[in-house]
Amino acid sequence: MAQDTSSPPTDPRLRGNPGTSDFQVDYYPFYLLNRTVGRYNGIIEAALRAIGVDLPSWRVLMILGESSPRSIGQVAETAVIAISTMTRMIQRMEAAGLVRCQPRPNDNRVTEVYLTDQGADMLARTRAIAAPVFEQAIDGFSAGEFQQLVDLLNRLYRNLTKPAR
Repeated sequence: MAQDTSSPPTDPRLRGNPGTSDFQVDYYPFYLLNRTVGRYNGIIEAALRAIGVDLPSWRVLMILGESSPRSIGQVAETAVIAISTMTRMIQRMEAAGLVRCQPRPNDNRVTEVYLTDQGADMLARTRAIAAPVFEQAIDGFSAGEFQQLVDLLNRLYRNLTKPAR
């Protein structure tokens, strides 16, 4: 009986490359990212639903909580949501009293979005819900490992923004 002497590739990038015969989905970073984000979104979405906030609105609150005002385009880009969809979301959030909109003083073509006091209150509630989920997700990570994760994800993103070869 012949013994199998093949060994897995020493370079794990070969296992993650869908163009190789060594491909394994558990080494494909985009599957791993999607699986992680899907799990996180499922947990956070259920928790936010209890206070009447959906996931996209939470993103807007978090973005404006970091810096307000921002143009609708800036919010859409940061939230990774199409601007047409974002415009409708902002209109709903404005009707709910969470944000207010006004034209940019020096350029009426740009609508700026401001977090209202009611929006800031809702943001505080959502942060209280999101914090334990975040803490669960990073449990066991050292500060250095967390920084490395952030750096690697940013590098992966920058690589995808380069022109294709």
